[in-house]
Amino acid sequence: MLETPEELAALQGLLDASHARATDHLREIINDDRSLSAAQIAALLPAMKVISVATVTAQGEPRISAMDGHFLHGTWTFSTSRTAAKARHLSARPAVSVAHVDGEKLAVFSHGRAVELQGDELAEVDRHWSGHYGSSPLSWGDVVMYALDPSWMVGYAWKREELLAERGVAG
Repeated sequence: MLETPEELAALQGLLDASHARATDHLREIINDDRSLSAAQIAALLPAMKVISVATVTAQGEPRISAMDGHFLHGTWTFSTSRTAAKARHLSARPAVSVAHVDGEKLAVFSHGRAVELQGDELAEVDRHWSGHYGSSPLSWGDVVMYALDPSWMVGYAWKREELLAERGVAG
């Protein structure tokens, strides 16, 4: 878990605001017994997770694909080839939805903007990813790395206390 206390506080504020402005239907599903705190989300997502990333074509058609995602500093990081359609979509229309769903046990849903990583942020994310994969993703070809700048996010656990205990995360 790389999140600082300030990052966790900011994430908690986003989670609270997102839940508060969610529809009644969503709040019935992700109720107080099933919602996850910022600290719980960060602790439950310590390694690479498969995420679904949704973009939009120039014609307004939705596209979704599965990608490797790493939750770092309170948000998702992900990458793709600059030659991928997804990279073209994000360059022209950076609005994106990102979801990680682990069956009925755990889900994190988010919306925001994909921001291309550069400079120190890129170097830090590349170091983390390189540690996971054993080589730098930037050495794999014309790779672009992103961070989600989230405007909305919720965390869900069907049986929260059971999940937290099973994964050794404090409630």
